[in-house]
Order: sequence, then C-alpha cells, then structure tokens
Amino acid sequence: MKFGIDRLLSDPELLKSLHGRRVALLAHPASVTADLMHSLDALVAAGVNVTAAFGPQHGLRGDKQDNMMESPDFDDPVHGIPVFSLYGEVRRPTGQSMHTFDVVLIDLQDLGCRIYTFITTLLYVIEAAAQHGKSVWVLDRPNPAGRPVEGLTLLPGWESFVGAGPMPMRHGLTLGELGQWFIDHYKLDVDYRVIAMEGYAPDASPGFGWPAERIWINPSPNAPNLNMARAYAGTVMLEGTTLSEGRGTTRPLELFGAPDIDARAVLAEMRRTGPQWLEGCLLREVSFEPTFHKHVHQLCAGLHIHAEGAAYDHTAFTPWRLQALAFKAIRTLYPDYPLWRDFPYEYVFDKLAIDVINGGPALREWVDYAGAQPGDLDSMTRADEAAWEDVRRAYLLY
Repeated sequence: MKFGIDRLLSDPELLKSLHGRRVALLAHPASVTADLMHSLDALVAAGVNVTAAFGPQHGLRGDKQDNMMESPDFDDPVHGIPVFSLYGEVRRPTGQSMHTFDVVLIDLQDLGCRIYTFITTLLYVIEAAAQHGKSVWVLDRPNPAGRPVEGLTLLPGWESFVGAGPMPMRHGLTLGELGQWFIDHYKLDVDYRVIAMEGYAPDASPGFGWPAERIWINPSPNAPNLNMARAYAGTVMLEGTTLSEGRGTTRPLELFGAPDIDARAVLAEMRRTGPQWLEGCLLREVSFEPTFHKHVHQLCAGLHIHAEGAAYDHTAFTPWRLQALAFKAIRTLYPDYPLWRDFPYEYVFDKLAIDVINGGPALREWVDYAGAQPGDLDSMTRADEAAWEDVRRAYLLY
C-alpha cells in the first residue's frame, strides 16, 4: 500500500500540479516515506518548491516531551526555510506565515482521538487557508485506532485545543476524511484536496487500521507503539486525574496507577461491576516508578492495558469505557480519593481538566455519583456514537 506522501512522490501528474507553486509542509517526526525519509527532505529531493514548514504540538522535530511545552520558530538548517511553530506564541497560522506559500501539504500521523491536538491544528490551518485564499492538500495516513467509534460527543461551548468540534472521543476517521467534515461542519470555503492512500484496508487484521508492513514512528514523544494508539482514547483521560498515565516510564499511556491504590482490588472491582467493558484486551498488574512527571520516584501500583496479541479483539475493545470503569472502581473503593487533577489543561483555566478532555462534565459526574451504574453511562454514550456514525458515513474514503 501507499500513504499519501508516497502516492504524491510516485505520481508525476500530482507532482506536476505543484510546479510553479510555493509549497509549505505541516509535519512532525512521523512524517516519513515508506523508506523512512522525512517528507520535507523527500519533497525537496523531488523538486517541489518548499518555501516554509509548520510544526504542531511537540514541534516539527518532536523534541518537546510534555503538554504545554511550547516550540519556537526557527530556520531549517538544511533547507534554509522558515519553520513556524503552531504550538508556541500562536496556535493558528499568522498572516505573516500564510504569505510564505500558495499550497500547504499536511502530512501528520494522527491517533484517531478527538483530544489529539493535531486534528485541531488541521482545523486551524484549513480555516486560515480559507481566509487567505490558500490551497490545502492532506497527504492521508492511516488511523491506527481503526474505524470503531466511542465516547460522548463534545458539547456546545466546550470547544478547546483538545476539542475541535462535536465528535466522540474516538472518531474513526483518517485526517483527510476529518478535514472534509470540518469544512462541511464549519461551512468553510477553501480549495481542499485529499491525496488518498492506495490499498488501505482499515478493517484488515492484524493491524485493524495500521498496516503491518509499515514501521511505527512516534508522532509525539509519548506515542511509542500501536498498543498505545489503541488504548489512547481511554488512557488520555488520565491526564485529567492524579493517577499516573505512565509518563516517565517506557510504556506511557498504556498503563495507569498510583502509590496509594491496590491494583488487584481495583481490577477485581472492575470485573465485578462491568466485565463487558474489559473485553478485547488483557489487563496485567504492574509496579512502576516514574522517572519524571506525576509520582516521580515513587513506587506505583497499577494496571497495564494490552490491546495486542492473540487476546486482542478489535470490535470488542472499548478503551474509553475501560478507563471510565477504572475510575469508577477507584471511586467505589476509595470514596474520598482526590481523583480529579485541578490544574490548567491546554490553556483552559476555568474548567476541570477531566471535563475539558471529555468535552463536558458527564463522565466525571457518572464516576462521582455513587448510585450510577455502567448501563447509565452506556445508554447516553451509545446515542452519541450512533449519531456520529450516521454523520461520518458520507466522509469515508476507504
């Protein structure tokens, strides 16, 4: 199969349509060709007139480890072009940067999750392109989480840098497909084109969204493998809690824990309360000591989510529900546990981080209400999921 960048480079007609145009590239470390050449280098080598580049959160070079660590603008030392940060002094392209090109190529590996900020950057670039009369080409890449949809829809008024629009947590679209939905939803007038993948089968095993023949490159520092990408729609909620999400370990956003919980008791309570939400994966008790971030240098007890191997069932695995169930189990076992982390999350200062992450308070309220059962959360979530599946059907390219 071919990703969008590989199709562009191998098709003389596509390359010809860029001749005489100033081209910008929005990219990160995972923006590579099939032979692992970075897209910036490959485009220049192919004779494309690249006049600028943009970097999303964590930077074009992917060197910023944590959230809210901003990247500066700089000049590329190899190609001598300006590299504009879209996670530094600005989140949206400025008029100055928009005047450096005619068409922007967006080549970002996404994780298929609403909170992953690359999709918000996609929206902001499309909006800027519509305002300035620029063209946008998305060089499409797989959604490693595949087609399943899961989670509550972001509520009106809860838009943020981790909430670009009213969609569930796990949206089941590729970046190219999602860009077209943004255009229609926000009624944008822009010259938009998707360089679609060739031979992409999102439902095929064993990858179920990620082709087994392609090497995984971290799109952000804490996205080290396919297992993390599959679990992320649930484990990302840990960023809004006092529990460690595994930052400071070698398996970030695949596990969770804290020094003051009994992981075995938590797992037993999860199995008692909602065994149907534990299907499709294996949970393993772990001990870990983060070298940085939450609970640094403290021994934590926790659980590792394994959405991999023979036990993985792509259609049964529900990472958002699984993580919600873990929160519920901790609240049941430790009613006064300080679960929700109160701090500015992605520059939102007036709402709890867990609510910003979920696009509303419903998940937190379900966890905190002693009488709430899994069926209560399931019923309101299924309505949102069904509605999104109807909406997104028109945008599926594969």
